[in-house]
Amino acid sequence: MFIEIFDTTLRDGTQGEGINLSVQDKLLIAQRLDEFGIDIIEGGWPGSNPKDEEFFQKAKTLSLKHAKLCAFGSTARSIENVKGDANLNALLRAETPAVSIFGKTWRLHSSLGLGLTDDENAELIYQSVKLMKENGKLLVFDAEHFFDGYKDDKDFSYKMLDAAVNAGADRLVLCDTNGGTLPSEIYEIVKDIKSRYSLTIGIHAHNDSELAVANSLAAVNAGAAHVQGTLNGVGERCGNANLSSIIPNIILKLNYDTNQKSKLDTLTHLSNYVYELMNL
Repeated sequence: MFIEIFDTTLRDGTQGEGINLSVQDKLLIAQRLDEFGIDIIEGGWPGSNPKDEEFFQKAKTLSLKHAKLCAFGSTARSIENVKGDANLNALLRAETPAVSIFGKTWRLHSSLGLGLTDDENAELIYQSVKLMKENGKLLVFDAEHFFDGYKDDKDFSYKMLDAAVNAGADRLVLCDTNGGTLPSEIYEIVKDIKSRYSLTIGIHAHNDSELAVANSLAAVNAGAAHVQGTLNGVGERCGNANLSSIIPNIILKLNYDTNQKSKLDTLTHLSNYVYELMNL
C-alpha cells in the first residue's frame, strides 16, 4: 500500500507556542519539504491573516518538483452566500492545486456552536466542497472533531461525510482534534469508515494524550492511506502527529511505500533545519 504524506508544519505547526515563522522562513521550509518528497504541503490559511496571503502570493514563484501546495480554510459561513463567502474566495485567490477545508462532524459544534440543523450543516459542507471542485481543486475534506462526533452520534458523522463525498471530495480526513482517542478506538473507527467509502481515507491526529504517532499508525493499519502531521510534531497545545517519527515507522516497520523512502537518510537534516528556523 502507498501512503500519501500531507505536511501541515506551515499551518497547524505555526500555532505552537513560541513559533513565529516569517514568510521567507515558510518559503524555505516549503522548498525543503518538496525536496524530501512530501506529497501535499499545507501552506497556511489565506482567509485568516495577511502573512499567509503574502506567503501564497510569493509561493507561486517556487519551483516545486513533486509536492502540491495546499491552502486551508473552513466551510462557508452561510448557505445563502457560499459563492460570495470571503474565506472560500481567499482559498481560490491562493491559486493552489489543492485545497483543504474543514467542516463540523460533531453535532455538538454544529447545533450549539453554529446553530445549524443537521440538514443545514450537511448542505454547508456539500456546497463548499462543490465550489472548490468546480474550480478544479484537489479537495481534502478535514472532518473536524470526527472521533468525538462519531462516538457521540455516528449517524450524524456519516451524514456529514456523505455530503463531502457527494460533492466530489478527493480525500476524507478523520481528525482527532482534541487528541483524546485511543489507538484501539482509532483502528476500529477508521476500519468502519474505510468499509463505507471508496475514496482515500486520511488521519489527522493531535498529541494531547501523547498518542498522535500511535494513532496515526493505527489508522494506517486500518486502511488509511493519507497521513497528516508536522515535522517534529510541532503544533498547538501538545502538538500534532510527528511526521519525523511516522514516516520511518511506515517505511521500516510497516513496510509500506511513501515518496520519502529514497530520501529517508536526509530526514535528520530536515528535522534539524526546521527546528533551527523555528528557534527551537
